[in-house]
Amino acid sequence: MNHINIKNSVWKIVKKLSNLNLSLFILSLIIFICVIGSIVEQDQDLSYYKFYYSHSFFVIYTLGLDHVFRTWWFILLLFMLVISLIACTLSTQFPSLKNARRWKFMYSQNVISSKCYSVNTQTINQYSSINFIYSFISSNFFVFSRNGSIYGYKGLYGRIAPIFVHFSIITILLGSVYGLFNSFVVQEVIPNGEMFHLKNIVYSGFYSKLPYNLYSHVDNFYISYYKNGLVKQFFSRLSFYLNSKHLYYSNIIYVNRPLHFKNLTFYQTDWQVNALRISLNNNYFFQQKLFKRIENGQTIWVSTLNLSDNKKVLLVLTRLNNKILICNDFGTILTEVSINQIFYLNGIPFVIENVIASTGLQIKYDPSIFVVYLGFFFMMLTTFLSYLSYSQIWIYSNGGFLNFSGSTNRATLFFEQDIIFVNKTYIAYADFYLNNLLKNVSVLR
Repeated sequence: MNHINIKNSVWKIVKKLSNLNLSLFILSLIIFICVIGSIVEQDQDLSYYKFYYSHSFFVIYTLGLDHVFRTWWFILLLFMLVISLIACTLSTQFPSLKNARRWKFMYSQNVISSKCYSVNTQTINQYSSINFIYSFISSNFFVFSRNGSIYGYKGLYGRIAPIFVHFSIITILLGSVYGLFNSFVVQEVIPNGEMFHLKNIVYSGFYSKLPYNLYSHVDNFYISYYKNGLVKQFFSRLSFYLNSKHLYYSNIIYVNRPLHFKNLTFYQTDWQVNALRISLNNNYFFQQKLFKRIENGQTIWVSTLNLSDNKKVLLVLTRLNNKILICNDFGTILTEVSINQIFYLNGIPFVIENVIASTGLQIKYDPSIFVVYLGFFFMMLTTFLSYLSYSQIWIYSNGGFLNFSGSTNRATLFFEQDIIFVNKTYIAYADFYLNNLLKNVSVLR
């Protein structure tokens, strides 16, 4: 008895969770939270939210809206939607599919639903159940016959598809949660020609691990410009080494063309100019830091080189691949030099060896991408299939009358066209049978 009570209690809970209104409410909450997560910038510094959201800063940090997609209550909502979809599938969709596949023969007008199409016509001698069966089969119906009653249906895929739509959504949600726990995002700013490994973590899942045996090298970084001097594109050539051994892979990346390596995705996101490497008299090397400035809408990099206590010059760079301007204290251009070109200041030879620039990279690892994309693919496919109409027909003779009934859950016009086609096919079969009968009678005479 207790076992039955427990089973009934569980079934009541499942029925409540499978309620369509509950599922729509949870889905609406998730959509609303996703909108908030799109409006409020995610994973920024504390000072950022204090400055831009001074009035709502406390609410944002209390509710975790700065990382809303990783909060415990958002993950709880996802699991609640998953449970609701599973309950709906088990308690509604599977029984509906089982009922759709059941043979439903009719022998009386009383069992016909008011939503069905129903026609009664007097039975004629030429009536043939075989002709009706062939007529419906030619219109892609699955037809069954028993004791003079015919039953047929088509569009069963339209009943199966909602089940797979639910499973697709569940796959997307579980895949997203799996990616949340196992993915990471790293950002690195690496000077040209330097070796680096992944260490500056922006976000990491609870069970994510950084690849400790992967080392990368920035072989080259360069920029292409438009004729007006604006940046057109910037490129980085990266080389990868596993276990600090031989070169494993090398390729060029740029904006909108990421690089995929060992399930990692490298994005070109930013760049900056750091310093000038200068040699003095060919035996002393030093780096002169550059500072970014904007003058008259143009970006330049400036460094001050002190020659003595009361004398200095300005080193000005306008483009990464351009000449360097040498200016005095008042901004007057004294000369311009190229990389590796000797120039003299106070009679001392200087050479600018190279411009030290850095490339900005974002590295992502997300093992759930394939699962989520696969879920979306099947969801789109099965959503289209779910719009297939499910149609049923019944034919039986009763009291000297031939009774036809039919029903469909959507696409009424197409169902009517199917019936018209079946009627024409049946007439064609009947005429063919009658003509053959008349020919046989003529031969006998």
